[in-house]
Amino acid sequence: MEIQHTEQTLAWQKRVREFVETHLIPWEIEAELNQGIIPEDVSQKMQAHAIDLGLSRMDAPEEFGGLGMSMVNQLAAWEELGTVTNALCWCFPEAQEWMFEACGNNEHQINNYLQPLMEGRLRECYAITESESGSHEVVETAAIRRNGGYEISGEKWFVTTANLADFFFLQAKVEGGEDALFFIDKDSPGISMIENPLFSHTFPSHHPTYQFERVFVPEENRIGEEGSGMTYSRNWFRHERLTIAARMLGAARRMIEEATEWASQRKIQGEFLIDKQATQFALADCVTELWASKLMVYEAAAAHDRGDDAKGLHIQCSMVKLYATEMANRVADRCLQIWGGRGYRRDNAVERFYREVRVDRIWEGSSEIQRIVIAKALQKRGLKRM
Repeated sequence: MEIQHTEQTLAWQKRVREFVETHLIPWEIEAELNQGIIPEDVSQKMQAHAIDLGLSRMDAPEEFGGLGMSMVNQLAAWEELGTVTNALCWCFPEAQEWMFEACGNNEHQINNYLQPLMEGRLRECYAITESESGSHEVVETAAIRRNGGYEISGEKWFVTTANLADFFFLQAKVEGGEDALFFIDKDSPGISMIENPLFSHTFPSHHPTYQFERVFVPEENRIGEEGSGMTYSRNWFRHERLTIAARMLGAARRMIEEATEWASQRKIQGEFLIDKQATQFALADCVTELWASKLMVYEAAAAHDRGDDAKGLHIQCSMVKLYATEMANRVADRCLQIWGGRGYRRDNAVERFYREVRVDRIWEGSSEIQRIVIAKALQKRGLKRM
């Protein structure tokens, strides 16, 4: 059950799969049993291999040293990366095309932030969500104009990977109500972590809450023009929603394969578990939903590569994230049930996926928000233009 990719895409996907199976998956149990932590030298080797492979610059334009890959190729890579638990696939930073478009000709930003991302010298995080926003686009963090720059004050929640990052992409509201996006170095005066809560998953990447108290940001660190912050954030959301959906393909595939293998060797009263009709039905539903998700994800990727209408792409990203994340949660539930008590052990990948894929229905826009986006688009554009 494979998408008919080009030979180039299949070769690239194979290289990523070999990286995942050789360098990432073997360290999952170590991470799970040690609060997500693996030896520092191993972590550095993971990033080095990922950088050498080109994962940090898949989406970056070729004129800046990126690979300028098609979205189909990028999602083929993220599908393989999705087979890994414990967020070990987040072992590299990622410079995305929209970042270069937003920075334009600002050499300071490209040389000091984006190039180091591609080379693995710096790590990024996104300070967008606030206490009152959640999946809604609400920004109360203020950017007050000062001589030579801005003074940032506010609070940002769920700043994923901030504990490992060197700088923030921060969204704030400038005087007059315009949104803007900024590069902010994490060691800038006035920044403090006020909470670092534990979550269901066991990741080395945390999701802390940060307070920004009159943090000065030079004007050269404003990304694009005032009023464009939300546009850039939506570009990021579209990219993230697609890559999340692709990771769900990989997660579901691994869970189905391991549950099938287990059911094929597990005997109950002289019969193999896979010969039980209840098991067959569960696996059949998993495979069918995975196939449907694959078709959706790669068609949305192809639409991006064709340069289809941006509003239509935004809707498609919502649909694929909605369907693929909910699919992966259903697959995790069924596969854990097939494993029985063994499936509830933390050294079993399906148990970790059961906890980990749950958040994918929440972050980067919850399932409910995706349904609102889709329904509003149907009302405004009609079915043919979605």
